[in-house]
Amino acid sequence: MTTFLMVVQLLVCLGLITVVLLQDSSGEGLGAIGGGSKMFFNKASRTERFLEQATKWLAGAFMVLAVILSLI
Repeated sequence: MTTFLMVVQLLVCLGLITVVLLQDSSGEGLGAIGGGSKMFFNKASRTERFLEQATKWLAGAFMVLAVILSLI
């Protein structure tokens, strides 16, 4: 059972790395504070929304699996 969970966590980890690397960097940094930001006026495309949701779900799955594996 432990081996199976470790393999699942490895797959989730690789998926999370892939999804994060596929996202565009906003490059705003501290420039958003001064008002020179287009961050608030830029609408996210369908792909960006999918990548954001996938990141949330994969990060949550990674954390849950890490807790489960630490308790086993």
